[in-house]
Amino acid sequence: MKALSRATGQQALLILLSLVSLYPLWFIVQTALKTTQSYVTDPTGLPIAPTLANFFDVFRVMPFGRWTLNSLLVAVVSVGAATVISIFAAYAVAFGRFVGQRAFFNVNIALMALPPVALVVPLFTVMVQAGLINTLPSVMLVYTGLLIPFSVFFLVNFFRELPSELIEAATIDGASHTRILLRIVMPLSVATTFTLVIVNTIWVWNELLFALVFLQNNDQRTVMAGLTLFQGRFATNEPLMMAGAFLSILPLLVLYLASQRFFIRGMTAGIGK
Repeated sequence: MKALSRATGQQALLILLSLVSLYPLWFIVQTALKTTQSYVTDPTGLPIAPTLANFFDVFRVMPFGRWTLNSLLVAVVSVGAATVISIFAAYAVAFGRFVGQRAFFNVNIALMALPPVALVVPLFTVMVQAGLINTLPSVMLVYTGLLIPFSVFFLVNFFRELPSELIEAATIDGASHTRILLRIVMPLSVATTFTLVIVNTIWVWNELLFALVFLQNNDQRTVMAGLTLFQGRFATNEPLMMAGAFLSILPLLVLYLASQRFFIRGMTAGIGK
């Protein structure tokens, strides 16, 4: 009886936390379905006469489609490059033997603690000298560099959980490191790598600081930077901004729901130690 009561209490708590977590999304949707007049009259109430006009106006009054494509391109390039580099680096740290191996990993951990805001000025100076300001490659390079330390740390901890007997047997059989990585390590790390890609994609998609500073041309902005700058211009049209906010998070929501099983497997992998 006590166990049943405890389980019921845990379920009730989880339901409550879920409702609290989902309320911001619900508020965004119900606000986006209102007219400006309806929102001014009752900001928190349900939409009396729901309308989809705001979702169409988003593409009419701002280059929302262009911003979304920019965000997609930046996320694919940055996350893809960081993932590939991090896989090879993590393999070298987990299974390789080279001078300065421990120091390399320690420096990688230290870089994780470096606040991105401290890098804005020096990186901006570098991008100006390289002629990359107001271009997507500027944020692609920055995001790739910022993602690598966490990605290496994440993958190293998982790679170290893999059975060392498999790596040793392949080495004895004469397999090269590239073959071991591609044929043994990566097939066992699909869920973990996929989880890393999702986490990094969410961060890149939502990143605002570097996008605002480096992308000052309206056509080159990412979706989050564009919506942030347009918020002041449309401060009196909250339903329009909420429609844009919902459309901006919709790709991430679909990505997470479609890959939830892999995400959970990847987040719980390697917790045995």
